[in-house]
Amino acid sequence: MPVLKQSEIEQVVLALLAGAGVPRDQSRLQCDLLVDAEMRGLPSHGLLRLPRIIERIANGVTDPNARGDCDWVSPAFLRVDGKRGLGPVVALNALDAAMPRAREMGTAVVSIANSNHIGSLGFYAECVANAGQSVIAFSTSEALVHPWGGRRALIGTNPIAIGVPGAPEPFVMDTATSVVSMGKIHDHAARGEAIPAGWALDADGVVTEDAERAKQGAIAPVGGAKGYALGLAFELLVSGLAGASIGRDVKGTLDSTEVANKADLFILIDQPLAAFDAYLDELRNSPPADGFSGVRIPGERGRALRAERRQGGVPVDEGLWAQLLRLQQEVV
Repeated sequence: MPVLKQSEIEQVVLALLAGAGVPRDQSRLQCDLLVDAEMRGLPSHGLLRLPRIIERIANGVTDPNARGDCDWVSPAFLRVDGKRGLGPVVALNALDAAMPRAREMGTAVVSIANSNHIGSLGFYAECVANAGQSVIAFSTSEALVHPWGGRRALIGTNPIAIGVPGAPEPFVMDTATSVVSMGKIHDHAARGEAIPAGWALDADGVVTEDAERAKQGAIAPVGGAKGYALGLAFELLVSGLAGASIGRDVKGTLDSTEVANKADLFILIDQPLAAFDAYLDELRNSPPADGFSGVRIPGERGRALRAERRQGGVPVDEGLWAQLLRLQQEVV
């Protein structure tokens, strides 16, 4: 597995996006999202997504120039039509519009429809928290998760991220309501690796450790019935507020030919918070359970890995990197 400098990866990503017709400033936003995922140890949301992004632009289901149309339907509710734009471009443009309103009103809500895959929600939670506001972020996906007690994929992985300003770093939590994201299953399949038992069922509803078979089946909800309940609640709330498709009608984040019709939602809060740094230190310094070296705060592992990789380089799957280099040669 090659270990590459961050700048080497960014150069290739930006060249590929430029070759696909993405304007320079918008290429930078999409690149930052993908590379940040690699830096934080989330390859399922990183470079693995890039060939599909290029294909979707070539197939006309993604508009590389769109930024989204913003419509304030009430003083604190922003509804965004993404116009088939790149997910990070539309989302960050919407957040740029909403954050000043949150400062004015104390809170602002953003719903986004007709936009492409948004990537890791933690990226946005960290951006907003670093700017001094708290945020709760949601997104829906294709029906990839089976309901508790069922065997057919009917619900999205429907992640949630929460960002809270703090010192020296903000608190950032990012998790799906499924045991794992479908992106991680695709990542295992691309590398020919088995998945752990309990992650997914195959198309026949049988537990499988074969990543390729799992791609055609259903992912388990995290935490059993509780994860199922949360995922379903998020599906109803986020899709309903955005006016987007729901359940098995959602398409466009795992293929190259369908218009993306999932939904995203951001709740921004601009209110002073009581200091919680001492409490987080108490958690970190609490006695670890057997088998654990210590207690970590959500988001810390990824930040530590990102800092390490900025210095020592980023390991990238050899086959994927070769594919990206071939694509680069084709667009030069």
